[in-house]
Amino acid sequence: MNLFTLKIWNINPIFQGIKESRMKKRLTRLLLMMLRTLFLAAVPAMVFAADDFQPLVGRWQRTDGGYVIEIRSIAPDGKISAGYFNPRPINVENAQASMHKKQIKVEVKLRDVGYPGSAYTLIYVPEKDALLGSYFQAVSRQYFDVLFVRMK
Repeated sequence: MNLFTLKIWNINPIFQGIKESRMKKRLTRLLLMMLRTLFLAAVPAMVFAADDFQPLVGRWQRTDGGYVIEIRSIAPDGKISAGYFNPRPINVENAQASMHKKQIKVEVKLRDVGYPGSAYTLIYVPEKDALLGSYFQAVSRQYFDVLFVRMK
């Protein structure tokens, strides 16, 4: 063995250890993300019955304008069939109910002209029969506090 081969032979395991360490970290991160996603997706369906979400069904009007969320039905997994009006219909990309710290949480994501990913995150307040939370206005990238009350 010459000197050049000896130096490469001594250094190479160091670099290989770094590569393996990075790979292990990446694989661990990927595995944790996958497990977290599976767990979070399964929790609402496993723990809560569809009846837990029934108080949400109805028409809800935002107190600061004519914005209306209509919750038509809720599947056992929490998927909501919903409409949104301002006052014309706006496409609801996704709507989901879940339990968060013993409270019913509602998430509504909008996808339409002027609403490129705007979203509501709301908590049901049974004492007031109201939905309280925030609205993310995607165009301006701003959050607003909002309150919806049930329409009679």
